[in-house]
Amino acid sequence: MTAPDPSVAPAEPPPAPAARERELTAPVSLTLPSGRLNPAAVGFARSPLVDTSGIAGRRGWGRNKRWEYWNVITPTHIMALTISSLDYAAVHEVWVFERATERTWGHGATVVPARDVVLPGSLGGGIAIAHAKDLAITVTPAGDGEVWRLHAAIPGASFDITVTRPPQHDCLAVVVPWSARRFQYTVKDVALPATGTLTTDGVRHDVPSGSWAVLDHGRGRWPYDVAWNWGAASGTLADGRGIGLQVGGRWTDGTGSTENGVVVGGVLHKISTPVVWRYDLAAPLRPWRVTGGGLDATFTPFYDKRSKTDLGVFASRTDQCFGEWSGTFAWTGADQVRHEVGFAELVGFAEDVHNRW
Repeated sequence: MTAPDPSVAPAEPPPAPAARERELTAPVSLTLPSGRLNPAAVGFARSPLVDTSGIAGRRGWGRNKRWEYWNVITPTHIMALTISSLDYAAVHEVWVFERATERTWGHGATVVPARDVVLPGSLGGGIAIAHAKDLAITVTPAGDGEVWRLHAAIPGASFDITVTRPPQHDCLAVVVPWSARRFQYTVKDVALPATGTLTTDGVRHDVPSGSWAVLDHGRGRWPYDVAWNWGAASGTLADGRGIGLQVGGRWTDGTGSTENGVVVGGVLHKISTPVVWRYDLAAPLRPWRVTGGGLDATFTPFYDKRSKTDLGVFASRTDQCFGEWSGTFAWTGADQVRHEVGFAELVGFAEDVHNRW
């Protein structure tokens, strides 16, 4: 493989720094009173412990990036919503995919300057709302983030989904430090059961038990030009335990932090080293490979959701492929015993993104 941008992912990431991620176990503020990164917040957590209310207003204006992304995969459909504020613009999207026919319903909105968007200071701190022409989204938390209601409507499609966090279910919350002025807090929550309804062209579809949701919650101050990989999947192991994969790369290189982990039976097993992504962006529907930290996974895509925006100062190129993950994951438990699970046909996604924002 050659270097990634614009077409091919790297065969190997840059040399990894020594693993130094610490686990956060108590609430902490992402920012200091000065607006700079709070060093005490750098690490990972199994629940959303980080207060991100300092990411807003005029401080760091233009670099503040706030968003909520939800993806829901059912046996018949895939749904996604995005609510975001980039300071100078609000960027939203609702997307629905019918798996049998590959028919799609979608609508995006870029609102300049940002308006008619509400995002809570911290995860679960209130309702997230986006309104634009032909688009309406609300994300409503309840029960201290144990339940989420997702409502979205665009011409031709709407959905009303309830996402329930199982008791004692770990997420992966990570603070990624580029510098004292540039940093990101991300919460990736995988393998969340979802139920509800979807309506397309007046036809109602149930979102049955066995459907899964993934959350990407982000608050931070970003560099202008950045590229990343992200992959996730949810499902059930042969023994009945739930499993969720969460892998990322490129944007965290050199920071000492990763957003890699596997949730087995509700317990997060953190991967604190970079994983290796192998794929060909010139042929994105060929199998992808992600390895490292005990994970050996193959992703076989069946659809590429490709998008490109160029508004001068703001530009984005995304290949988000949907497909099935199969492979193995091995880890050493607190009992110092090696454990391994095999998984197959976990429906999820893998993406390659390059933003100038």
